[in-house]
Amino acid sequence: MKRLLISVLVVLVAVSVVWSREKGGKTRQKSATPADRRQEGAGKPAPTFADVHYGEHERQVLDFWKAESDKPTPLVVYIHGGGFVGGDKRSVQAVVIEECLKSGISVASIHYRFVTTHPFPAPQLDGARAIQFLRSKAREWNLDPKRVAAYGGSAGAGISMFLAFHDDLADPKSDDPVARQSTRLVAVGSFGGQSSYDPHVIKEWVGGRAYEHPSIFKCYGAETLADFDKPELQKTYDFVSAIQHVSKDDPPIFMFFNEPDRDLPPDAKPGQGIHHPRFAHQLKKALDRVGVESLYHHQSEFTENPHLEMVKFFKRQFGR
Repeated sequence: MKRLLISVLVVLVAVSVVWSREKGGKTRQKSATPADRRQEGAGKPAPTFADVHYGEHERQVLDFWKAESDKPTPLVVYIHGGGFVGGDKRSVQAVVIEECLKSGISVASIHYRFVTTHPFPAPQLDGARAIQFLRSKAREWNLDPKRVAAYGGSAGAGISMFLAFHDDLADPKSDDPVARQSTRLVAVGSFGGQSSYDPHVIKEWVGGRAYEHPSIFKCYGAETLADFDKPELQKTYDFVSAIQHVSKDDPPIFMFFNEPDRDLPPDAKPGQGIHHPRFAHQLKKALDRVGVESLYHHQSEFTENPHLEMVKFFKRQFGR
């Protein structure tokens, strides 16, 4: 009974913020409970604000950790992976949150719509909207809108790179103040991210059957391999593929991969190789051509904590 009571108390004090939706899309914030700032069993600080809506859909929500500072803080945004069909914003690494907060950098972690109900480019556009929403909160949340970085793994890395390299999606003439905000980043981090989502390009770069990953079909509403050849899909392939948008004014990138850097075996299964380092090699070539900084690391020759190294990389871009 004593253990049960303790567990109940831990849960109660861990609930720091409750958000609810009001008419007109406004949000109402309840004061955070100061008794306990750590999530039970998660080993990471509880967010300052949780499940804040940046859009109307149930998955268009984010968590936010506010760094203590007298001056506006930089912001690092985490975008989870999961093949665009799963994943959760709670997978943000504790070490990233703690190192950022210690360094006076705020953190956000977002959800986005899955391709099972909203195919490409919905996840990419959700990422853009989340960045715009966060910038719209700059004054309220003490953020520096000029110092925003994003990172993620796999699908989250793909969205992060899309935001980094695509031209600004801001609409200065929009009646929506959020839509008028910039989507650009000052730095980006990719863990096993795909720099192209064109199945033909994936087949060329990686070989084997990587382009047959089940999520790729769902991303485009395709049912057969022949569907990938539909001419009307090429515009979407190009739009969502970060490498298609590389230009000399793009931000620097930190890349980390752990999949073997070699040819796939003859008996490779569908989807095998979808995190192949060749996605990084091809992107680095494109960035080198236009003079954009890119750091590539592979697990086989890297002994440091890659997430901490990425935070150091971001801090340099933030001028810290």
